[in-house]
Amino acid sequence: MQVDFGEKWLKNVEGNRVKVYAAAFVLAHSRYKYAEIQSRPFTAADLVSACHCCFRYIGGMPHEMVFDQDSIVCVSENCGDIIHTYEFEKLRQECKFIVYLCRGADPESKGKVESTVKYVKGNFLENRIYFDDETLNRCCLQWLDRTANAKVHGTTKRIPAEVFQQEHEHLRPLVGMPDHL
Repeated sequence: MQVDFGEKWLKNVEGNRVKVYAAAFVLAHSRYKYAEIQSRPFTAADLVSACHCCFRYIGGMPHEMVFDQDSIVCVSENCGDIIHTYEFEKLRQECKFIVYLCRGADPESKGKVESTVKYVKGNFLENRIYFDDETLNRCCLQWLDRTANAKVHGTTKRIPAEVFQQEHEHLRPLVGMPDHL
């Protein structure tokens, strides 16, 4: 699973501009997607919450997750040893997944999620009116089910939801996941 972040300006109901921040998740084989959007920058705690929501949405946990060397994931690199943020390290240990951190400014190493962020911003968020985070995320889930995961993918020429049925059996079970965040 690859994870990345994006941001986009929307207009709210009063006509004012609001910047929203998106966390996008995509499974490498099926291109099955998940996204969370909020009106403030993501923190490590927000990322952990979004990961839990994503895992529940896909009904399992991946074996490996790919991220940028972002400050909400990684505090520092100590002689090649990655030091994760407290919240993220706790998630990593609880969920027992492998973390692969890309070098900064290296979009080629995680192109699938770069395309997913662009898709969320250019398809779902384009021309959308901001009301509140809850409404935006409810609409995003509907869009994921109706469009992002239900239509033929441009690269694979397959429907992500159909390919996901086979990929799902390779996910690890949801163990120790909080029921409600």
